[in-house]
Amino acid sequence: MEIEQIINQIYTIPETSGLKLQQVIEEITLPKGHILFEANKIGRSVYFIKKGIVRAYLFQHDTEVTFWFGREGDTIISMKNYVENKPGYENIELLEDCILYRIKNRDLQKLFTEDIHIANWGRRFAETELIKVEERLISRQFSMAADRYKELLTNSPDLIQRVQLFHIASYLGITQVSLSRIRSEIR
Repeated sequence: MEIEQIINQIYTIPETSGLKLQQVIEEITLPKGHILFEANKIGRSVYFIKKGIVRAYLFQHDTEVTFWFGREGDTIISMKNYVENKPGYENIELLEDCILYRIKNRDLQKLFTEDIHIANWGRRFAETELIKVEERLISRQFSMAADRYKELLTNSPDLIQRVQLFHIASYLGITQVSLSRIRSEIR
């Protein structure tokens, strides 16, 4: 997915503002397994996924708990880093070789003060990320694991093909054995 598409799926801005934003965005390639954000450290950039898939996880009782997957077109951000400039709580790992767009937080903040359209884009960006978090929280709290798996199949069928099942089980908050049982019941 090209950066123009990603920018405009968040919020459409005038072409001149889009060009200003694109001037401070760089394309980078990183290998599978790379840790993009590390818990208890401050990240200094926001990323958008051109190609590849990532996951966010944290440790709970020495176990990795996956709570988010990102793929083409998605934003990779540690909101605590971004909003408060404080260390985040999550680790973000690349599950495939990835091509990413990177913008440094300081460059983005500078553009917010210089261009009202980019500032409005940034507000919409933050609002959209908040809604995504809220939807994940509600789903996790109020849906059964089988229903969450069916939703994953409906909304993100490619994840099942691209992500190892133990990550999917962790994301759903269940064991691999439970996931196998749910998968056999759905077939």
